[in-house]
Amino acid sequence: VALVHDFCRPFPDSLLCTRYLVIGTMMAVSRAMKPGQAFARSVQRQAVVGSSRAFGTRSADPAAPRKGVVPKEVSTAEEAIAAHLKPGDMVFIQGIAATPNPLVDAMVDLAKKKEMKGIRTIHMHLEGKSPVPDEEAAKYITPLSLFTGGNLRAAVNNNWAEYCPIFLHEIASLFKKQIHTPDIALVQVSPPDEHGYVSLGTSVDCTRAALQHCKSSIAMINKHMPRTIGDGLVHISYFDTIWKHDKAMYTVDPVEPSAIEKKIGGYIAELIPDGATLQMGIGNIPNAVLAQLGNHKHLGIHTEMFSDGMLPLVDSGVIDNSRKITHTGRTVTSFLLGSQNLYNYVDNNPGVEVLECEYTNAPSVIAKCPQMHAINSCIEVDLTGQAASDSIGTRIFSGFGGQVDFLRGAAMSDGGKPIL
Repeated sequence: VALVHDFCRPFPDSLLCTRYLVIGTMMAVSRAMKPGQAFARSVQRQAVVGSSRAFGTRSADPAAPRKGVVPKEVSTAEEAIAAHLKPGDMVFIQGIAATPNPLVDAMVDLAKKKEMKGIRTIHMHLEGKSPVPDEEAAKYITPLSLFTGGNLRAAVNNNWAEYCPIFLHEIASLFKKQIHTPDIALVQVSPPDEHGYVSLGTSVDCTRAALQHCKSSIAMINKHMPRTIGDGLVHISYFDTIWKHDKAMYTVDPVEPSAIEKKIGGYIAELIPDGATLQMGIGNIPNAVLAQLGNHKHLGIHTEMFSDGMLPLVDSGVIDNSRKITHTGRTVTSFLLGSQNLYNYVDNNPGVEVLECEYTNAPSVIAKCPQMHAINSCIEVDLTGQAASDSIGTRIFSGFGGQVDFLRGAAMSDGGKPIL
């Protein structure tokens, strides 16, 4: 790891090669070992991976109640953070529309006030202010971004934050294999039901895996968080600290596609047959495609992201998920981002399953969907057909996300098409 770090430091554009450098280093070490040593190392690694709950304090499954355990309820975000945060901690933050911004702000303020050095955050795309909103915060906090949004691009490219290139379906393995073990998880959930279950709401993605393998957790309970059905149901006793705070959800209203985007959307719509299963990425192009599928029949949805563009097709019956082999009759997604209308639609709706991205984005699972059509956007394409979706030259723009997961899965699907 030290060898790879030293090699990559002078070359920002070599970060994408880190995975292969690590593999090459491991192969070189393996060849230098005697057969018995290699076998011993293999057994040792299997033992570590198999004991993924060694550092945790909770039950193996977030849906399992902890008998006799009642989380501590606090009255402020500052009180919640102060009870857990220490110098050198790694903090997982739930992302996208579910970003618990008041808890993040309290963490930043406390780190500055107490001069807590060495704090690292790990997360996907965050909304609102970043964990390093200014140079002062960067003295104490270093984000590790698994997918970079607009609020962290400058920090990543100015070396205030780190970026880890990783496929979405592999993020859970960072926690399960203890490559990273969060000391604290910050999440936002719906109010508990009569049985004590809250919902991770709009972002299940890698959050459930992080919760399962962190050392302690803080939940912000928000009545505006939709209660989604699927892997996001967690028993209230699973959290160590809870804070009730009602705050409007982060929303993104649909934007009317441009004339060029509508033209591209029309070309793509012609490639989609009746009965196809769809995945739509982020951007105006996927929405432009959806707007031109009104005459199709029996479409299904298996995606990482569910947004407003799909709702008119659901209302008109074009999307009915009837031809899907798995999760027949139900829309499958990993996270949601859109308008309040979208959040109202998914609230307590068993027709939408919000599942872990380890499952939704597994190419082997995607390939089981009949006529899987994955539709995504990229930033640049060269004359040889090479495409870049995560960076512009040496500057990180976003991340791998789930694009490659779905392009691979669609290519393996019977009658499927990966479209970029």
